[in-house]
Amino acid sequence: MKILVTGGAGRLGRSTLDALTAASHEVVSVDRVTAPGFGGRQVDIDLAHPTAFSDFVAAETPDAIVHLAAIAVPFSAPEGVILDTNSRLAFTVLDAAREHGVARVLAASSPTVMGYGSPTGWQPDYLPLDEEHRARPWNAYALSKQLVENLVAMFARQQTSTLFGAFRPCFVISPGEWAGAPTQQGHTVVDRLNDPSLAAVSLFNYVDARDAADFVVAWVERAGADANGEVFFVGASDALALAPLRELLPYAAASELDGTAPAFSSAHATDRLGWAPTRSWRTELTPDQRALLVAPAEGTS
Repeated sequence: MKILVTGGAGRLGRSTLDALTAASHEVVSVDRVTAPGFGGRQVDIDLAHPTAFSDFVAAETPDAIVHLAAIAVPFSAPEGVILDTNSRLAFTVLDAAREHGVARVLAASSPTVMGYGSPTGWQPDYLPLDEEHRARPWNAYALSKQLVENLVAMFARQQTSTLFGAFRPCFVISPGEWAGAPTQQGHTVVDRLNDPSLAAVSLFNYVDARDAADFVVAWVERAGADANGEVFFVGASDALALAPLRELLPYAAASELDGTAPAFSSAHATDRLGWAPTRSWRTELTPDQRALLVAPAEGTS
């Protein structure tokens, strides 16, 4: 397939370009920034321009589009800018796909739509969280991602020639971050493991960028018409924590979470697409980084 990836130079984008290329697809990165090390075509297009992307899609006639471009960190810009930018870019991309008959379009949402971290208090209806759990966004970033999902559902209801989907990648950790490079929040992975307060606000969720990219490949290649408009959680099979979540989250004490189980379930992606994460902080941290942990992790001594 010929696949356009918006935001190809981003933390998840770089791994997505590699995974799709390794799966023998023709991949084009659409980004204002160059993706280092990517040998395929890279095109600089302003997705905020009202017609530039639509004209590009018309000329390229891709088989699929993976939309990752967005302001990726909550509160990294004024709230109004985040809401306007993320929702507008998503509409531009999805509408261009609809207009030009692109067969498949997958857009990135976020687990933040769940509403965890709210300053007015938040508790889950149940754990682990799945796609049926109600969304309660409390900031512009989370709301913008819920709008992305709503746009996917809206376009899916308009016609059947294009398959639309959305996925919620957990806190993305790129390959270099296992060796100590800072994560998108500025801390290292070891910092987040050693200080539970850093990851508690996000319920200790995470996913290796390569696993998330493998999900993208699975969706592009395997999603059927019955998945039109669906949303998928995409996360690691464990929590980014040294202790069980039952000990770290008050509302997890009475839940079904056992041992290293995460707060987010990716079972729907496994059931629908046969995708499952294969990487964990337990397998990917370099020896030098593991030596910095303040306590031995379960199953690693």
